[in-house]
Amino acid sequence: MNNDYERIEKAIHFIRSNVSAQPNLDEIASHIGLSTFHFQRLFRRWAGVSPKRFLEYLTVDLAKELLNRSGSILDASYALGLTGSGRLHDQFISIEATTPGEYKSRGAGLLIHYGVHDSPFGSMLVAQTQRGICAIAFVSDATFQAEIVALQKRWPNANIIRDPSRTAQLAKKIFTAPAAGNDRLHLTVRGTNFQVNVWKAVLDIPAGHIRSYQQIAEQLDKPGAYRAVANAIAANPVGYLIPCHRVLRNSGEPGGYRWGVERKHAMIAWETAKYITYDNDSDRRDNIYPGHTRHG
Repeated sequence: MNNDYERIEKAIHFIRSNVSAQPNLDEIASHIGLSTFHFQRLFRRWAGVSPKRFLEYLTVDLAKELLNRSGSILDASYALGLTGSGRLHDQFISIEATTPGEYKSRGAGLLIHYGVHDSPFGSMLVAQTQRGICAIAFVSDATFQAEIVALQKRWPNANIIRDPSRTAQLAKKIFTAPAAGNDRLHLTVRGTNFQVNVWKAVLDIPAGHIRSYQQIAEQLDKPGAYRAVANAIAANPVGYLIPCHRVLRNSGEPGGYRWGVERKHAMIAWETAKYITYDNDSDRRDNIYPGHTRHG
């Protein structure tokens, strides 16, 4: 699975670097060392859709369209992205921010177990306390130690133990639809009141939809605080489950992302391909390539 994501990431980087040239499928496949046939199969296995449809979701024009849509559904239609049997995990996540005493003790007496597991977006570090998930980070050999250091800084007095057997089942739930009943994923996070409120607002963004930093600030009744919102999102300790990848600049550009802008593109496109629909969708998806604007 991780090899699949590495190829996807390389393809996305190539597309973004050459979008003005509108590379075709043969060119992209050749760049990542696959035949066009195998490239098509890779995308369908990874994203569940054709490369042509997937690549559509990498364009800034579509991001702008999604941002425009989000303004009209911000208050009334969050459920649009959560209906049907294929919905993701948003509706069974809850945040249990640490108590003032726990915050002050900085994790004293707390046990944190972590492991590294495969995910659709590469190797994923998952850390959990008895109360819930306290960290998710996407790692490589080069970044793994830095993420462990960041975990230790957030919980300096905790006992942090590598034990992937404890986190394996939890890791499997992250990218699967919830089971019936009360099978909920709980998050335990440390942050200021403002940060936690931003993270809660980000949790309200349905899969297949995006928001801007400005829209999140307005949702919190702090319209002038979009830079502070961006900083809080950058400090998000739980990647993907607190879906900061669904927040873009007002222009529709992705902006920075702690785990790489290509990964942010991949997450948005992966979710959008599965959870958003259009009028005359089959016509639209068959006629758009990255950087191409459809007229008429």
